[in-house]
Amino acid sequence: MNFLNAQIHEVGVFLGGSNYIGDVGKTDYISPNELAFGILYKWNKSPRHSYRFSYMQSTITGADIDSEVPNRYLRGYKFKNNIKEFSAGLEFNFFDFNLHDSKRKITPYIYSGVTVFIYDELYVGNGETKFDFLSYSYAIPMVVGVKTNFAENFILGVEVGARYTFTDNLDGSNPKNENLQALKFGNINSNDWYVFSGFTLTYTFGEKPCYCAD
Repeated sequence: MNFLNAQIHEVGVFLGGSNYIGDVGKTDYISPNELAFGILYKWNKSPRHSYRFSYMQSTITGADIDSEVPNRYLRGYKFKNNIKEFSAGLEFNFFDFNLHDSKRKITPYIYSGVTVFIYDELYVGNGETKFDFLSYSYAIPMVVGVKTNFAENFILGVEVGARYTFTDNLDGSNPKNENLQALKFGNINSNDWYVFSGFTLTYTFGEKPCYCAD
């Protein structure tokens, strides 16, 4: 039998926390310390994969005084930046997740694609982190999670998503401004990361599948 016209939609929200990994502050990979939230949409093309689109935002912060690295602790820098990201890509389910089956289901999943985000270009002057101009960059999202249909038409998920960015200046350590090149510090050969960890809640709707004989 062929599985035809098996497309269904999901729309929902993300709520959780964010943390940053770079040249300032702690070096923990998953350590949410700021609120993160967003909206997402999924177009499920089969019980195993879907196209996913999202908008998320958060403030990311870092403080050397929280670091266990002696040099950072003594340096004492801190920063705050604002992240607004748009992402599109493919979500893959490890187990069959047929949304038209009323039985309780659970599956781990992964997601990746392309992210573009808006952020503040910063620099450190006289020991203080300062705003230079608004900018944008790209990132590769790498998300792992688990989800289940806990009620009719509702899916609850928990996920951790690291973003490898194409900038090294979320923290003010590597400003783009040519007049500020003397203020660079840290590892300028390693780009910054940020991580969103939290819960997704989506509502499902769409056409029921048609099972047709060969």
